Amino acid sequence: MKLVFGFLLAALVIWSGSAISAIFIGISYSLILNLPDAFLTKLIGPRLLQIGIVILGLSISVNSALKIISLHLPYISILVLCTFILGVLIGRLLGIDKKLALLIASGTAICGGTAMAAVAPIIKAKPQDLLTCITIMFLLNAIAIIVFPVAGIYFNLTQEEFGAWAAMAIHDTSSVVGAAMIYGEDAVESAATLKLGRTLWLIPLILFLSYKYQIKESKGFQFPVFVFLFLLAILLGTYINFDSQSLSCIKFISQSFLLCGLFCIGSQIDKEALSNISIKPLQLALILWVIIIPSSYLLIQAII
Repeated sequence: MKLVFGFLLAALVIWSGSAISAIFIGISYSLILNLPDAFLTKLIGPRLLQIGIVILGLSISVNSALKIISLHLPYISILVLCTFILGVLIGRLLGIDKKLALLIASGTAICGGTAMAAVAPIIKAKPQDLLTCITIMFLLNAIAIIVFPVAGIYFNLTQEEFGAWAAMAIHDTSSVVGAAMIYGEDAVESAATLKLGRTLWLIPLILFLSYKYQIKESKGFQFPVFVFLFLLAILLGTYINFDSQSLSCIKFISQSFLLCGLFCIGSQIDKEALSNISIKPLQLALILWVIIIPSSYLLIQAII
């Protein structure tokens, strides 16, 4: 019965076309029905988002992607490095456990839960610490989906500017795309391209931490394959050169997967995870975010 109700809610989410509705319907679904940890929607959310992003790549041309990346990626790289270093230093000042600080710094600098899940086995973080950090990131990302589009309208940002800002300042790919979907179609293209470029920083991060912790191989880490599939989809879409009707269909299918993914991501939250949030890691995450949001905004204004 819970699963059938979930499918009905997913259909409602697609019909609404709203990323905000998707994630909060997912949260309500989880909290009201008290979904178990192994429930289907809690397991497939990231996959649905990845499929949606890859399909979106079919509608982006190589020239457009290269233009966006060449303009913004150097500044994103600087922001990633500064955020990670600041996270470690501020964590030390707050007296936070080193591994907790590394998890928060990695997630904030690169790609939220994905980065933290990749780093955790390398630094041998406790499962409870990882759960705490992921819950904090989830809450901040849920706030970002609501606040960023409103702020973008207030500051009169263009579609490209907002997409770049979201890609720089919001943690998880799901929330970056969710906020961009609310702002506009062109914002999604800019945000998805730049966010996946930011995700590539996982490679040097993993190599650095593996060397630092003297681990030759991290068996628990798998680099997000969907990043490369997204790039391949861009190449394929450019080669085929779809007509306008086909592009509209592709974008609708992509949006449907993204909305269902956001709904499933929302269903991952539970009361136990919320009750286990520690104050100091939350403080660190908030301090870093308060620094990153205006810094990335100023960078966008300087670039464009």
